[in-house]
Amino acid sequence: MGSSSLTASLHTSTLRSPFVGSLNGFRVSSVAVRRVGFVRKTVECKESRIGKQPIPVPSNVTLTMEGQDLKVKGPLGEMAITYPREVKLEREDGGILRVRKAVETRRANQMHGLFRTLTDNMVVGVSKGFEKKLQLVGVGYRATIEGKDIVLNLGFSHPVRMEIPAGLQVKVEENTRITVSGYDKSAIGQFAASIRKWRPPEPYKGKGVKYADEIVRRKEGKAGKKK
Repeated sequence: MGSSSLTASLHTSTLRSPFVGSLNGFRVSSVAVRRVGFVRKTVECKESRIGKQPIPVPSNVTLTMEGQDLKVKGPLGEMAITYPREVKLEREDGGILRVRKAVETRRANQMHGLFRTLTDNMVVGVSKGFEKKLQLVGVGYRATIEGKDIVLNLGFSHPVRMEIPAGLQVKVEENTRITVSGYDKSAIGQFAASIRKWRPPEPYKGKGVKYADEIVRRKEGKAGKKK
C-alpha cells in the first residue's frame, strides 16, 4: 500500500494520572482510511409461475378494458378491478387474458402473481361462481334462515343473528350444514370466516363451527386421578 493511501501521524497527549500524580505521555496513532466505493448491480426478478399462466375467458363473459381498469360481466354478476402501474393486462386471440409485468422490480414480481389470481377469480366468479360450506358440531347447535338473516344457536344465552351481505346466497340443510355461495370469492370467504368466528371448533370434543373440509386436530383430555 502506497504512502498516499495510508498515512499515520503521532500526537502526544499529557494526561495526569490520579494514582501517580505526574504527567504521563501517551503516543496515539491516527490512520487515514481511503473511502470505500460500492457498485450497485441490477437484480433481475424471476417471472412468477402463477402470473405467467393464461386466463381463459368463457363466451358468456364480457370484458371492458380502459387503461388500468377492467370490468368483468357475466350471468352471475359484474365486478371491476384497477391494476397498479407495475402490471398491465393484455388480451390475446381466442379469448385469452394475460397479466404481464410493466417494469422489472421486486414489487412488480409480487403484483404479477397476485393480480393474475384476482383476475382469474373474477372471471370464474361471474361465470360459474364459488361456494364455501360449513358444519355445526355440538348438541343443540343449529342454524336457520329468517328473511335476509341467518340465525345461529351456538350454546349462548341468546341466538346469534347475522345479516347476509348483498350478492351472497346462504342455504341451510338439516339445520347443521351451511353453504355460502356467490360470485365474489373474497366476500364468500370473509362471511364464512365471520360465522366460524362465533364458535371455532375446540380440540377436545370437536364442538363448534368448522369448514366442511377442515380437519380439527384432537387433544386427549385430562385423565382422572389414579388411586
